[in-house]
Amino acid sequence: MDAIKPIFSYKPYWAARFGTAPFLPQSRAEMEALGWDSCDVIVVTGDAYVDHPSFGMAVIGRLLEAQGFRVGIIAQPDWKTAEAFRALGKPNLFWGVTSGNMDSMVNRYTSDRRIRHNDSYTPNDEGGRRPDRAVIVYSQRCREAFRDVPIVLGGIEASLRRIAHYDYWSDKVRRSILVDAKADILLYGNAERAIVEVAHRIAKGGDPQSFDDLRGVALIKSAVPDGWTELAADDLDAADDGARRSGPDTVLRLPAFDQVEADPEAYARASRVLHRESNPGNARPLVQRHGDRELWVSPPPIPLSTEEMDAVYELPYARAPHPRYGGARIPAWEMIRFSVTIMRGCFGGCAFCSITEHEGRVIQNRSEDSILGEIEKIRDRTEGFTGIVSDIGGPTANMYRIACRDGSIQSACRKPSCVYPDVCPNLDTSHEALIRLYRKVRAVPGVKKVMVASGVRYDLAVKSPTYIKELVRHHVGGYLKIAPEHTEAGPLSKMMKPGIGAYDRFKQLFDAAVAEAGKKYFLIPYFIAAHPGTSDADMMNLALWLKRNGYRADQVQTFLPSPMALSTAMYHSGVNPLKPVRRGASEPVETVKGLKQRRLHKAFLRYHDPENWPLLREALKAMGRADLIGNGKQHLIPSFQPAGTGLGGGEGRRTGVKHGTQAFLTKGVTRGGAPRRPGGRKG
Repeated sequence: MDAIKPIFSYKPYWAARFGTAPFLPQSRAEMEALGWDSCDVIVVTGDAYVDHPSFGMAVIGRLLEAQGFRVGIIAQPDWKTAEAFRALGKPNLFWGVTSGNMDSMVNRYTSDRRIRHNDSYTPNDEGGRRPDRAVIVYSQRCREAFRDVPIVLGGIEASLRRIAHYDYWSDKVRRSILVDAKADILLYGNAERAIVEVAHRIAKGGDPQSFDDLRGVALIKSAVPDGWTELAADDLDAADDGARRSGPDTVLRLPAFDQVEADPEAYARASRVLHRESNPGNARPLVQRHGDRELWVSPPPIPLSTEEMDAVYELPYARAPHPRYGGARIPAWEMIRFSVTIMRGCFGGCAFCSITEHEGRVIQNRSEDSILGEIEKIRDRTEGFTGIVSDIGGPTANMYRIACRDGSIQSACRKPSCVYPDVCPNLDTSHEALIRLYRKVRAVPGVKKVMVASGVRYDLAVKSPTYIKELVRHHVGGYLKIAPEHTEAGPLSKMMKPGIGAYDRFKQLFDAAVAEAGKKYFLIPYFIAAHPGTSDADMMNLALWLKRNGYRADQVQTFLPSPMALSTAMYHSGVNPLKPVRRGASEPVETVKGLKQRRLHKAFLRYHDPENWPLLREALKAMGRADLIGNGKQHLIPSFQPAGTGLGGGEGRRTGVKHGTQAFLTKGVTRGGAPRRPGGRKG
């Protein structure tokens, strides 16, 4: 890997003399109270400003403040004109533009392309406070406000749209968001290293478009620089063979925008290359032609050390929403105000999810002392704390301090997942560090209960029965959520998820631990409808499994093709980028695109809802499975139709139906487009 400069080792910028702001200013009056005549950096965000390390604008703002820069925040501005973008004056160095903690299209639209009427990152859960494609719109307004100020893009919307990408909402392949936003540079992934270096270089007069030596950036060039050897990725596996003979100055050429726009198979090849070049230990730069210009994407950022992670999370956050919001409720803040992030990253590599793509698969851990210190801050400074830590986790609950046994193997690996198709033998799956942390957290004075609300990676948990017992005895409150996603091998192989047998093994251990502890706890499994590789028969078999096991779905999740995901490449191209993509020899993938079929798959998950029975009867008859229609226990749905039902066209009601003492709830917010929780958390 490259030489690493610690992010807190830079000489502070001269404005460090102004000290720390209680909140980063959102108005001229706040700037004047701090003694500022201008801002060095202004961050424009689609989220309400909550000064907490689970919100990206706060992390970047406080980090730059620690480097000595004066940082202002323009949160959820009126984007109709540039006036709101002039509120803090002209930034001395650059604009930082982000859509917020979610892709703005995922935030605004459902998987059926219907408008959401709420927004968890907005005061009072109000929808419509950010524009569609917020990064592009905000960048345009920044340029209108002050034309000569550099624009730096960041956050998940920029990260997941850094190359030419399929956009589900317009049903077409779009250019890199850097091109459409007409910005100067894009920072992808966890961008602390890049943003610190970019800020100091710009402060010294550097041109962002020359920062191609930085990791974790994308920028536009007129041509590939001299001295680089291009390796075509038209045939990925041939490219890998050639790479073994290439030197360090090798750049992989992705199929050009014009190619991937016109040829879905070329799009799948580009997606495969991008995901295989995601390991910071061996990734090479990528280049993709956009018209007469080159999009240059440098290798992923080097993960933060534990010391750097601790320092980032210990910056002087106010740990509250900005006072301008008064008593307004911000649901995303309510969700995380009593929770603690202990790690970043995910090596699960689920094909539909954005966590690995954004945060990387190398787990970045905080120290025990830093985590315990944050819990004490929650206890002492967060209003309303009653002694319950609502969650201690991250993208998943149980990857803390789990890593490859051999650093050299990790640096050379190109596998997209450490746990699929089986847990890698090189992965140290010990949960001892996490168990030790749990015990120390429970011992903090004033802490009554510590919940684990992040999703448990069950195929890892079965490697540690002691962890499962610890979880059940101390950290579960009635229900524990896990995500098998499906029961059938076809869709599971495209999701890169383990077979349902892994769920069965976990359930056995969980139930035994529950019985031993004398508790009454239950598992809540989550499933996805209409994922690529899923047939109608697969959904029927899943419905039969649900009925046999006594589960009735409340809310169901239909696959949403989020930007850059491997599952999205399958959806768009009809081929499997998990396997070699070669002209005429690619593995085909069955996709579910028609609205009626998507509704059918969703209806199978809610087989118990009378609104869905007409659609299911029609489908079962067409499938030759009319034997599943009847009024006996062996039937999936009844032959009769209650009066006043069956008018929903298969949409299904969200009624919170329970069966006996068990409930089944799928996720109400789609994974894949963005982390489900602020700061990259995912169930």
